[in-house]
Amino acid sequence: MIKQLRRVGNSQALILVKPILELLGLEENGQVQLTIQNGNLIVAPIFPRVVPQEALEKHLDDVMKKRSRMLKHLAE
Repeated sequence: MIKQLRRVGNSQALILVKPILELLGLEENGQVQLTIQNGNLIVAPIFPRVVPQEALEKHLDDVMKKRSRMLKHLAE
């Protein structure tokens, strides 16, 4: 997925779409840890949710059904 940085005041922002936030378990104003590794930026939730495998699969199915158009668009 390719994203473009956007100007916000004197800074640059990376806007994450709702399906990505849902997959990461993040909500508005959620905190993330930024790490640079081998020239790559890694964004990870500060407080990752521990979700049982069964619940994760159900949630992913729900997101895929609800957000299939957006996910297809992101994959292009």
